[in-house]
Amino acid sequence: MEFLNAIFRFLVENPEVVTSTGYGLWKMGAAIGAGLAVFTGFGTGIGQGGAAGKAVEAVGRQPEAVGAIRSTMIVGQAVAETTGIYGFLTAIFLIFVF
Repeated sequence: MEFLNAIFRFLVENPEVVTSTGYGLWKMGAAIGAGLAVFTGFGTGIGQGGAAGKAVEAVGRQPEAVGAIRSTMIVGQAVAETTGIYGFLTAIFLIFVF
């Protein structure tokens, strides 16, 4: 929170930064939003790692069910990966469109 306060304090004390380009706040907001959108990949990685670990444990307990466990895990990881892809696309749009 202190970081955001420092940014806003800087912008208030230096209005020429915002007015010289005409869209300084838009660019700053897009950059901060893109940075936050990239963090969706961390949650995706943690979730997929946990799912893979539990699948390995399940195969260790029941080796004859390896096909069903693997297919269920792959479908679950594909669904979990969509949040990372959405975050990546959001970051790309914020960087190159705004």
